[in-house]
Amino acid sequence: HWTLLSVSLLNCLLSTACSVGLALAVALTVHGRGTHLVRGCNSSALPEDARTAIATNDCPFNTTRIYDTALALWFPALLLAAAEAVLSGRCCLVALVFRGIGPCARGYGKEQVRPG
Repeated sequence: HWTLLSVSLLNCLLSTACSVGLALAVALTVHGRGTHLVRGCNSSALPEDARTAIATNDCPFNTTRIYDTALALWFPALLLAAAEAVLSGRCCLVALVFRGIGPCARGYGKEQVRPG
């Protein structure tokens, strides 16, 4: 039970941190209209909006689709990380109930499991 509790708690914390980081990345990208994604490109030919940016030789990647691709990958990753955090939190609660700690621990006890 203690292993389940510690592993699920650690996974819940890591998944929550990942969700917060992805949400922050999405928010900064949408707020800055993608300019942070092409900041490493030192080209004066890049416009303010990264969606209309053209591929230049100054940039190591094609800037024409970086904004849409980043958001298309980050949104599902954000949803999956949040779902993982929720499921890990539920596993943590189950481990607490098994240890006799928590709101549902009184209803669950060893006296309910009787040898037949």
